[in-house]
Amino acid sequence: MSENQDHVLELTSKIDKVCNGIDVLQGKQEEMSEDIAKIKEAVYNPDQGLYARLRELESWKHTSSRMIWTLFTTVVGLIGAFVLKSVGS
Repeated sequence: MSENQDHVLELTSKIDKVCNGIDVLQGKQEEMSEDIAKIKEAVYNPDQGLYARLRELESWKHTSSRMIWTLFTTVVGLIGAFVLKSVGS
């Protein structure tokens, strides 16, 4: 009977270890769930999320690109007018 009790104690010990492991795993899973919720909020928030920032950056890039081309065209036009005026005189 002593051998049977040893097996029961060993089995009980292993079940306790499995239960402790499940508790730790459950805690980590809850922690990951909170982290994922924070990531989703950061990415998908329509006002301050990652996509909103990218949209704003692309809009700024488009506007600044237009302004740079406008300034470049103006400078080339002014240089051309200056050259034509100098050559015509």
